[in-house]
Amino acid sequence: MHADIRSPWLSIVLLLIVLFSSTTLAAKGHIEIESFQLKESGKRFYIDVQADIGLSKTMKQALKKGVDLYFVTRLLIMKPRWYWLNEEVARYKERTTLSYQALTRQYRLVQRGQSQNFPTLKAALQALGHQPDLLIREHTPLLPDTTYTAVLQVWLDVSRLSKPFQLEWLDTQDWNLISEKKIWQVTFPPTPEADNESDYR
Repeated sequence: MHADIRSPWLSIVLLLIVLFSSTTLAAKGHIEIESFQLKESGKRFYIDVQADIGLSKTMKQALKKGVDLYFVTRLLIMKPRWYWLNEEVARYKERTTLSYQALTRQYRLVQRGQSQNFPTLKAALQALGHQPDLLIREHTPLLPDTTYTAVLQVWLDVSRLSKPFQLEWLDTQDWNLISEKKIWQVTFPPTPEADNESDYR
């Protein structure tokens, strides 16, 4: 009998915990890399990235006040060396600017030299998270049958904000917006099934 009485209350408590966790996540903002794939085209290598990006309430307010937000997507290709630090042999790094246009009430993304307008923040963030065909720049040729370590991450670059703004706003964790690193072993030319996350120290 006691179990029957407690059961509804237990369900309500669990529901409140889930709702509170979801609300907290939305309030703080988040970046989660959902998928990624290395591929080859015309003897060049590219990566497709799909990320779920949400802004904190503070970020949304700043955006509406005319503050541009800068997001960085970076992929490093490392060659392990037993005798020294791992060698960076290739990378992709791009900064995307998200802004709000008060006159037109639209959000704007500037990426890879091109700008695009969106009617809602949700649409702009969806486009920001969908990044296909990112060209990987090789420092040294990527050799076949050689195992490399790939490190992928997406974050909000607060260092690009103006100093007065940083002093006023950046004393809060609301601006700590960075994805977990996706780390995996890859050989070239890559295959879709080779994109597996693994530990990297």
